[in-house]
Amino acid sequence: MKIANREIGPDHPPLVIAEIGINHGGDLSVAKEMVRLAAVSGCEMVKHQTHFVEDEMTDEAKEIFPPNADVSIWEVMQQCALSAEDELELMRYTQELGMIFISTPFSRKAADFLAEADVPAFKIGSGEADNLPLIRHIASFGKPVIMSTGMQTIETMRRSVAILEEAGIDYALLECTNLYPSPPEIVSLRGVTDLKEAFPNAIVGFSDHSIGPEMALASVALGATILERHYTDTRYRQGPDIINSMDPSELRFLIERSREIWIAANNPKQRTQAEESVYAFARASVVADRDLPAGHVISEQDIWARRPGSGEIPGYDFDKVVGKTLNKPVTHNTQLAWADLD
Repeated sequence: MKIANREIGPDHPPLVIAEIGINHGGDLSVAKEMVRLAAVSGCEMVKHQTHFVEDEMTDEAKEIFPPNADVSIWEVMQQCALSAEDELELMRYTQELGMIFISTPFSRKAADFLAEADVPAFKIGSGEADNLPLIRHIASFGKPVIMSTGMQTIETMRRSVAILEEAGIDYALLECTNLYPSPPEIVSLRGVTDLKEAFPNAIVGFSDHSIGPEMALASVALGATILERHYTDTRYRQGPDIINSMDPSELRFLIERSREIWIAANNPKQRTQAEESVYAFARASVVADRDLPAGHVISEQDIWARRPGSGEIPGYDFDKVVGKTLNKPVTHNTQLAWADLD
């Protein structure tokens, strides 16, 4: 999978997405400062949320209060959404700093707006992961899609994935738990491997709503190639998503540690060149466990294996020495050599 100039998949370091979302509270200057600090932290991709509230919701939303807010979902989005002009400026600024800008459209109008802005990919949030008409509309633009799968099962995802595959576009599926924040008791790291097995054509990642980087980092060892976390310039801000957002220092930590885990997860089980100096002293050599005369037939009780490993006969060849005949006398703790044996 490729978004803009970034290759994504098991052969590449994990892509860490800083999800600004609505953490800027509708203030473009705050959003731009978040983007600037993300760039300083080494971030490659910033994700926004595109809200045109009137096309996104019906009036019933004015009576729905999210568990992480004290006003209705309508008011949350109305207060926190950037204007179309401000979002285009945020996209321009993000790209000027060398990062990739993508966004989640929550309505048909938002999808059309982002397509016209020529975003390189679309994000589909968990709440829209089974919104089949919106998924079809987004897929019709022919651009890569990253889809979160929170609140879904493997079976409920099949129709949505079929739409993406029928459109012939590259796509990624992110394991996700939609509680803000998500406690470990309900987070599913196994969901990463379940998605990989169920949808072999998908790039698989992890969208994290827990507190701290641990869950996201653990997912890398299971094969997650995209990590998405909510992000803010400072956790002292007010907002429904701030509690489970990372700040710039944690963003840098997640980027650096996830690369290290990815490297280690792909290293085969073997002795490395760097270990050779340790191997020389840490392993054992076969030695005489007592003074032994020439002509003695060696029994298991006559020998032992002790450090260092500089002897000719390593400890793993211990059994090969048993039954051999000494052709010279040896003293206790002498490292044995094959030439000493007939």
